[in-house]
Amino acid sequence: MLRFLTAGESHGPGLTVIVEGLPAGLTITSDLIGAELARRRLGYGRGARMKIEQDEVEILGGVRFGTTLGGPVSVLIRNTEWPKWENQMTPEPGEKGKREVKPRPGHADLAGMLKYDTHDARDILERASARETAARTVVGVISKELLGSIGVTVLSHVTSIGDVHTSGGILPGPDDLSSIDASPVRAFGDDRTDAMVAAIDAAAEAKDTLGGSVEVVGHGVPVGLGSHVHWDRKLDGQLAGALMSIHAIKAVEIGDGLQQAASLGTEAHDEIIHDGTEFGRKTNRAGGLEGGITNGDPLRLTAYMKPIATVMQPLDTVDVDTKEAVKAFRERSDVCAVPAAGVVAEQMVAFVLAREALRSYGGDTVDDFVESAAATADRISRF
Repeated sequence: MLRFLTAGESHGPGLTVIVEGLPAGLTITSDLIGAELARRRLGYGRGARMKIEQDEVEILGGVRFGTTLGGPVSVLIRNTEWPKWENQMTPEPGEKGKREVKPRPGHADLAGMLKYDTHDARDILERASARETAARTVVGVISKELLGSIGVTVLSHVTSIGDVHTSGGILPGPDDLSSIDASPVRAFGDDRTDAMVAAIDAAAEAKDTLGGSVEVVGHGVPVGLGSHVHWDRKLDGQLAGALMSIHAIKAVEIGDGLQQAASLGTEAHDEIIHDGTEFGRKTNRAGGLEGGITNGDPLRLTAYMKPIATVMQPLDTVDVDTKEAVKAFRERSDVCAVPAAGVVAEQMVAFVLAREALRSYGGDTVDDFVESAAATADRISRF
């Protein structure tokens, strides 16, 4: 089964990721990974680190002459700022430097300090940092390549920043991704871009942060991924869990889930039709998922991100040594990372879909995988 592990700290020597379960014959290059990592740095409101950190990529194993071999793929993303942090973050034995003892509200700092019995927040915050999502992006680009072999594309767009919402109503297609990425806030269409930029500017002026929401869309997702037979096989739960694992994501909606909760049953569900060739639905309120299984409609998921916990006007906290009331410490941070969160959300959705596709179709090589997927699609077309 497709799975991955990441390791590394925000200001450590680098981040590593191992992806296991890939078939042989998939194209993977450092340039391909680097291009996706560059997308993760997009978005108005990002901090200075996005200009400094260049994400130096090195493939360490599992790939030969640009294609996977069938074994685990290992990738290293070097931290170009490591020389500045080596004294504080060295893995070698020695005296610790300055300790951070003023945990930030809304962050993993205090909960982690209590769990792991440390009075230095840096022991927690370095791994809890959203920098870890750079390693997940490697997983995402590999997953997208695999999905692309069977005609599946995954993209995202920002649907709100703060209280500014896009008009919505039109679902972006695969060809719209370049224009979305060209937007300073990664919004589909320009109707609310200026208002979103202004909201970010106002938050920056107030030394504050902003959250928002992103929609992830999957096109070409075949019928039958996931299952109704066990709770942990339901694709709804797998996708929601994957999105909720992203830093600062606090809620996930599938299809028109929030609206459906306030609707009558006759208004909530997608009526089934047959056009003489195949089954379909009049609407897509379910977001492409019914009973934990993909139904052939475009996948639609919305992830809601809270404002970043590190703010430039620090919130009240407690010094863990003296137990006195103090202000939380400040770490270099973004004003708004919602556009980048959309890119990471793509990666996690792509990974879950790729894992389920491999579970359904199998195959030791990409050609085997594609052939099995095509055979399944042919069977379903004759139902």
